[in-house]
Amino acid sequence: MMRTLLTTLNAKYIHTNLAIRLLYDLNKEYEGLEWKEFSIKENPDEVAAFCADFDLLAFSCYIWNIKQTLEVCRRIKALNPDAKIMLGGPEVSYEWEDIIVLSEVDFIITGEGEIPFREFLVNYPDNLELVPSLVRKEGGAFLYNSDSKNFDLNNYQGLMPYSFDEPEEIKNKVLYIETSRGCPYKCEFCLASLDNKVRYLPMDTIKETLLYMMQHGKVIKFLDRTFNIKKTFTLEIFQFILDNYRPGNVFQFEITADIIHPDIVTFVREKVPKGLFRFEIGIQTVNQKANLEVQRKQNFYKTAAVVKQLDDIIEMHLDLIVGLPYDYWDDIKFSIEEVFKLYPPELQLGFLKFLKGTPMRDKEQHGFVFDPEPPYQLIESKYLSQEELAEIVKLEHALEVYWNKKRAIQTLRYVTQNYSVFDFLLGLGAFFGQKLDYHKYNLTDIYDVLLEFADKNYPDDEILKQFIALDYYLYYKVRPRPLYNLEIEKKSLSELITQLEHGKKAKRIVGLKFSFDTDKWFENNSLELTETCQLILYSGTSKATLIQHQPIIG
Repeated sequence: MMRTLLTTLNAKYIHTNLAIRLLYDLNKEYEGLEWKEFSIKENPDEVAAFCADFDLLAFSCYIWNIKQTLEVCRRIKALNPDAKIMLGGPEVSYEWEDIIVLSEVDFIITGEGEIPFREFLVNYPDNLELVPSLVRKEGGAFLYNSDSKNFDLNNYQGLMPYSFDEPEEIKNKVLYIETSRGCPYKCEFCLASLDNKVRYLPMDTIKETLLYMMQHGKVIKFLDRTFNIKKTFTLEIFQFILDNYRPGNVFQFEITADIIHPDIVTFVREKVPKGLFRFEIGIQTVNQKANLEVQRKQNFYKTAAVVKQLDDIIEMHLDLIVGLPYDYWDDIKFSIEEVFKLYPPELQLGFLKFLKGTPMRDKEQHGFVFDPEPPYQLIESKYLSQEELAEIVKLEHALEVYWNKKRAIQTLRYVTQNYSVFDFLLGLGAFFGQKLDYHKYNLTDIYDVLLEFADKNYPDDEILKQFIALDYYLYYKVRPRPLYNLEIEKKSLSELITQLEHGKKAKRIVGLKFSFDTDKWFENNSLELTETCQLILYSGTSKATLIQHQPIIG
C-alpha cells in the first residue's frame, strides 16, 4: 500500500484549502490516501517530520506558499530520500521548467488536477506515460504529457468536501466554495483569463455543500471570478442563502459591478439584510487607456453607481492595481481619489504582479522590470520609476493602517472633501516611516503620528485635528488618555450626564468639544460649523459609542 498525503501550506491558520478536499473526496476509496493542511507560519521541520512518513506527498502550490513549500520539500527529502513529491496548483502550472529541475521535486501536475491525480494513482509507478498534464523525470530528462482535458464538473454530483472536517475545526475558519470555473473576461494580468469558458457545478450539489457550510461555518467565500455573470443563477443562490443562513454567517462574492443586472440590484435592496453579503469589486484603474491595453472591459462610472446604490446594505471591498501600462503617476492619483470618494469599507491597493502564464509577462514594449521571485511584483516600467513605486508603497501602508483598519475613517472622509486624499496619504505614509518602524508600533503611536503630521502640514486646520481626536476616542474600548485638549472639565461633564440613563457609568463617559455638528456629520458627511459637545461611552468590551450630542451653552 502506498501512503499518499494531499497537503498544502495555507497563508493563515483561519484559511482552508478547497483543492485538496475536492481531490480527497473524489479519490477517498484509494487505500492509503489522506489529507492535511498546514500554514506558512508553522515550523517547517515539524511539517516535514509529519510528511516524511508518507510515500507520496502532493502539495497544492500558490504564489503565497511556493517558497515555504519548497523548503518543506527539501527537509522531507533529507528525512526520507525515498519519498516522492508532487506539486500542483496555479504556481507550478506554467513555466515549470525551473521547478522540476529541483532535486526535491519528482512530479508536477499542471492545470486542473482532478483527472491527472486519479490517473496517477491508477498508473503509478509503471505507466506514468498515461497520466495527462504530468511532468516527470526519467533518465536525466524531463517528460511532459501535455494532453490535458477539462474535468467534467458534473462529476462532483453529491460530493461534500467539508464533510471530512471535524465541525469544531471549521466553525471559525474561512470556508471556500466553487460554483463555477472560468471567466468570460481576458484581463492579461489574471490567470482566470486563460480559461474563457464558464462551467458550472450541479446546482443541487452547490446547494447541499452551501447548506452544510452555513450550518457548520461562519465566513463563506465564493471563488467564482465573476459571480454575477448569469442573472438567474445569481438570484437562485442568493435566495437559497436567504432561506437557509443562520446568524453569524457572512458571504463574500467577486462581482463585476458595471454589468450587474438591475434585477439583482433590486433583489439585494429589497431582500438582503445589511451586513450579510460582501462584494469584492476589482476596479484596478479608472484609466481607460490602461484598461484597454490589458484587454480589460470596465465602465467605472457604472460601477460607482452600483456601489452607491448598494453600499448601505453590502460591505464593499474595492481593488486597485498600481503599475498597469499607460498608468502614470497622475493617472494613479486620479484613480485613488475617484475610488476613495466611494468610501468603501476596504480599499485594497495592490501592485502589478507578473504571474506565470499570464500575457503580462510578454509585454516587453512597456519596459516592465519585475522581481523574478514570487510574488513577481513590478520594480519599474516606462510609466513609473522605482522611486515613485516606493512612494506609493508608503501610501499603501498609510491606507492600510488608517482606513482599512478603520482607525481614521472620519478624518479621511473629511480630508477627501477638503484636500487631495492621495497627497495626504502619500505624505502621511512617508512621515510614518520617518517616525516609526513600519512593522513595529502600537495604537497610541498611530494617532500621535497622525496628529503630528496634521499639525506640521495643516497647521491652521483645527477641524482636521478635531476629526483625528474623534477617530481616536471612538476606536478604543476603554477610555483612553486625553488627546488634543478637547475633553470638557469634570464638573461640566457631571452636569451633562446627571439626567442621562448612563449616569451611573460616568467614569466610562468622556465629553468632547467640537467646532462642528457631529450629528450632521454622521448622518450625511455634512460639515456644519457650530460649537457642540459629544458624549462618548466606553463599554470595555467593544468600541466606543456616541450617546449624546448637544450645543454648548455659555
